[in-house]
Amino acid sequence: MTHLRAGADPIVVTGMGAVTPLGVGVDVNWKRLLAGKSGIVRHTRFDTEPFGAKIAGTVPAKADDIHGFSAEDHITPKDIKKMDIFIQYGIAAANEALGQAGWAPQTDEEKERSATIIATGVGGFPAMTAATRVIDTRGPRRLSPFVVPSFLANLAAGHISILHQLKGPIGAPVTACAASAQAIGDGMRLILSGEADVAVCGGAEACVDPVSIGGFGAAKALVTTFNDEPERASRPFDTGHAGFVLSEGSAVLVLERLSHAQKRGATPLAIVSGYGTTGDAFHLTASSPDGEGGQRAMKQALRMADLEPKDISYINAHSTSTPVGDAAEIAGISAVFDGRGKDLPVTSTKSSIGHLLGAAGAIEAIYSILALRDNVVPAGMNIDDPDPAADRFELSPNKPTEWDVKHVLSNGFGFGGVNASLIFSKVS
Repeated sequence: MTHLRAGADPIVVTGMGAVTPLGVGVDVNWKRLLAGKSGIVRHTRFDTEPFGAKIAGTVPAKADDIHGFSAEDHITPKDIKKMDIFIQYGIAAANEALGQAGWAPQTDEEKERSATIIATGVGGFPAMTAATRVIDTRGPRRLSPFVVPSFLANLAAGHISILHQLKGPIGAPVTACAASAQAIGDGMRLILSGEADVAVCGGAEACVDPVSIGGFGAAKALVTTFNDEPERASRPFDTGHAGFVLSEGSAVLVLERLSHAQKRGATPLAIVSGYGTTGDAFHLTASSPDGEGGQRAMKQALRMADLEPKDISYINAHSTSTPVGDAAEIAGISAVFDGRGKDLPVTSTKSSIGHLLGAAGAIEAIYSILALRDNVVPAGMNIDDPDPAADRFELSPNKPTEWDVKHVLSNGFGFGGVNASLIFSKVS
């Protein structure tokens, strides 16, 4: 495993972009997150009457929120028709990230040394289900020739690559809820291996759709007990956690070597100091109760960063507000960080925005970097009765906590037993 020691030329983040239920843009996301705002609403995307879960974390429309999303702000009207909304969100987040990084490759070498890794858990699910309805009601001849390109999982990466002329390696991890954490890890590896100088990486998801919500509902994974109080529904590490809230959005980061950033005058925002990924080989949808696979991912990330458990200042947990998942993660954290207690904050920002599935790891990476920048731990919202197993740590219940944040560990776990852990460190 490669180590990024203090004297090395580390990989840094130079740009970030976000589209989430809290709005469009990194700054408004952070401001609203710290203010205790929730992006979870009783939505009207479709008739929810037959469904148990009537809430979701939906990206606000610009017509309703000055910081909301309008595809026309980012994409030509002609191209909008060719892409599912997850691609639209991905483009918007990538535009912001690349704008902050100031990376617009001009020479052939710059273009060919720029990688694009944009993950998703599901891809264009609404486009797929809409196409099925067209075939059932109007026949296959009524399908648009853009149906397949609109929903393919790798097409967010494809559109971003074409739009910004990023001609290096291109990829799209589709590893459920760990996908965008793995995308960041993949981008890091491409730079470490010498295959790229810059990696544009993250995730995009948009499947607030009858089939996905119905399917997760059938699996009893979604919370159904807070339909009239949606902002209280996502409650990781509270004894009232009863399922996750399905959400949508995108988050994208720009990675490069510190020397590369300095040479072109870019500002490093944080060091990507560690990454680990593992498989549970245990169960399709549940982690081992002791979080064994997650433990190994966290230990790998610590080894790569050349850090000890005592060095981590804050853990941005994957925990989604399901009893089984939250318990497994806290068991894994407790094992790896044995001996730590209230000196270690552990929160899940899903309490404010819900679960962005394949985009979750990337938005949580951005929140982790902002925690480093501002020395603050985001609140664990809706913690009224802390889970005793988690309460050994600082849960920052219901309000942010000022903290000396030097190294943040961010977890992402997904169906199929995939685990990914990232460590971000302050730039000295």
